[in-house]
Amino acid sequence: MKKAPRITDSCLRDGSHPMRHQFTCEQVRTIAGALDAAGVPVIEVSHGDGLGGSSLQYGLSGTPEMQLISAAAETCTRARIAVLLLPGVGTQKDLREAAKRGARIVRIATQCTEADVSAQHFGLAKELGLEAIGFLMMAHMRPPEVLADQACLMDSYGADGVYIVDSAGAMLPDDVAARVRTMRAAIRGQVGFHAHNNLGFALGNSLAALQAGAEQLDGCLRGLGAGSGNAPTELLAAMCDKLGLESGLDTFKLCDAAENVLAPMMPFQPIPNRDAIAIGYAGVYSTFLLHARRAGERLGIDPRDILVELGRRQAMAGQEDWILDVAQDLAKARGAASTL
Repeated sequence: MKKAPRITDSCLRDGSHPMRHQFTCEQVRTIAGALDAAGVPVIEVSHGDGLGGSSLQYGLSGTPEMQLISAAAETCTRARIAVLLLPGVGTQKDLREAAKRGARIVRIATQCTEADVSAQHFGLAKELGLEAIGFLMMAHMRPPEVLADQACLMDSYGADGVYIVDSAGAMLPDDVAARVRTMRAAIRGQVGFHAHNNLGFALGNSLAALQAGAEQLDGCLRGLGAGSGNAPTELLAAMCDKLGLESGLDTFKLCDAAENVLAPMMPFQPIPNRDAIAIGYAGVYSTFLLHARRAGERLGIDPRDILVELGRRQAMAGQEDWILDVAQDLAKARGAASTL
């Protein structure tokens, strides 16, 4: 570890999920200003599901995300503003408008096996003069070599770096280290890691990523993010301090911002509760939880068993309609077993 990683704070994007996408411009200015004053170099702002995510399916934003991007960009004097874009959700029009509003970095997110859908999005990002980062979601579902191959595709499209994204919070430190080392050896750009805390390993996994060669890490102030939250940015800062790395972050300012600025706005503190642990244990998207509960109630099955089976079958986002079929399979199997 020769130098500190670049830290991106995502509480104004990933944290949009627990906030039910109701951030206001005033809140964004206050939070972004505190992060900027504490030395955070990159602040991600957009709907929780990325540009264009405001919808009945993903959740309607209380304030149009372009206004939030503008509010953050106008407030920050040092930090650069990043946005998330999921091909198929965000459009070229969305990205062009975000760039006009002050976004300087776009993180282009795909499923960990679908990097090939991102080529035109990287092309547009480069045309707009943006830093473009690849985001390989649900990265626990594929071994290191497969992830590295997908990262190489993004690298070939012009990505300035590629992230390993533990979307379900399902990885352990050895899983993270193996993926970072393999990807680091495969691509020209930087390697990043985005942790979730479903199994309580967000900070430990971030440390493992750093030790394995990751140059970028994500955090969320006070851990405010989807599921059980993310690695707290203030703890990433403290970790860098304890390692003797000059991150440029002011740990105590971040702690004050977490306690005095963000905490009063939060509807709850994300923790690894029963539901979050079930998601991380099964290795599935948090969006599966409600559907699994409904199917479980209908068929008399513990929804955790449904989630675990979905994980075993490697269900991906967009396959929510498969949940009832899986639950019915489990019910039939148990019915057959009870007659033996």
